[in-house]
Amino acid sequence: MKRYLSYIATLLLLTFAVSSCEEEEGSLGPAPSSEQVKFTTQPDAANPNIIHFKANAPGFKAVWDLGNGETATGMEVTGSYPLKGEYTVTLTMYTSGGAASNSEKITIENTNPLMLDRDDYNFLTGGADALEGKTWVFDPIGPMNFGGPPEAPSSWWNQTLDTQNDCMKDDKYTFKLIGFKFENKSGGAMWGVDGSQENVCVPQTPVASTWNIYQENGKTMLSVSNGETIAWDDNQGTYEIIELSENKLHIRKVCCGGGGVRNYVLVPEGYAPPVKVKPYQEAIDLKDNFDTPGNIVWQTDQVTFNEAYDNPAPLPINTSAKVGQYIKPAGEAHAFTNLYFTLDHKIDLTTKNKIRLKVFMPNYNDYTSQEGYDWANKQLLKQVSVKLQNSEVGEPWNSQVEVKQQVTQLDKWVELTFDFSSAADRKDLDRIIIQIGGEGNFIPGIFYIDDVELITN
Repeated sequence: MKRYLSYIATLLLLTFAVSSCEEEEGSLGPAPSSEQVKFTTQPDAANPNIIHFKANAPGFKAVWDLGNGETATGMEVTGSYPLKGEYTVTLTMYTSGGAASNSEKITIENTNPLMLDRDDYNFLTGGADALEGKTWVFDPIGPMNFGGPPEAPSSWWNQTLDTQNDCMKDDKYTFKLIGFKFENKSGGAMWGVDGSQENVCVPQTPVASTWNIYQENGKTMLSVSNGETIAWDDNQGTYEIIELSENKLHIRKVCCGGGGVRNYVLVPEGYAPPVKVKPYQEAIDLKDNFDTPGNIVWQTDQVTFNEAYDNPAPLPINTSAKVGQYIKPAGEAHAFTNLYFTLDHKIDLTTKNKIRLKVFMPNYNDYTSQEGYDWANKQLLKQVSVKLQNSEVGEPWNSQVEVKQQVTQLDKWVELTFDFSSAADRKDLDRIIIQIGGEGNFIPGIFYIDDVELITN
């Protein structure tokens, strides 16, 4: 009995020890208090408008709001303050028990004009001599690239201003160097988000705001304060600067809950962007066989394209070692997959007006399932479509010339010729698109192409 009781006591002791150890290892430390979040400030020895900050608080991460529109991370950071005034700096420290913040005010005694004489500031605002600032409007010639990658050939990704809603066409934005002031002059309404509705005209009342240019994760950023925005009214006025010059402001933002990218191209009010006119000429030796370098620079739209892919069936009529692999992924996002190239000239189709290529359609693709838009054939089609478009218009598909070919033989190389002689009088076509599997369906497919060329006969 004593031996049994001793065993029970030992077991209880071990259980207590293990549970105590687990509790100790899994426990969190106490949450920090704002009084513990302290930092020091030190003006730069060479420039009192540059302040060095050092966190003197426990924790594994220090996040700063420098009060000038910039944020920073690290135990020691530096802030720049070209304008005199009072700034509120906030440090947030993160510990295993939680996070706490504390703020202090710093005072900059004098404006440093040299810190304001920067190319980006001058380009954006017109510089110190432009007392009324510089006003920007959407590029009237475009494309203004309202959404998506700027090089994309179709959909709403490459639109011109004249295709936008009226409440967007009159948008104006003024940036001033003095006071870093930003003024939204969008005529009382902006295109954007109103409650739960997207893509609507949103009533807009300008509020006093400022702008800021800063670096973040290796990118140059532009922000406007107090809920003001540029182009798209969603109360999130932070943008990546893609290009800023005297006559062009190209900004980009991730929007819509992270599900999309929007690009905006603006020019100074009253500036007439030069119209680039492509020459009209015959395309010479336009070809690509994927074995040797061709003169076609391929671009993709929602399709995965692998150049110089091993030929899946090196048999007649195509014994080439390398071909192009065209992969149409599944889902609605890939209902319109295009492989294309854009020329630096308009194509003269008077004599060279036929496009020839070889295609291989594997039998293992699913050509029977149906999923897609109601207006479309919901099956993956045994079809190759070649389209000629004008890349310089906002909706190039509206004026495109399209030739479709059905493929009746699977697991075999087939040569197809697409005749565009009926479009010989067109002088505006500069983009060639290859689309395989049809459009509007959500079914995936893998295809192969080779020996693409523009021919006379």
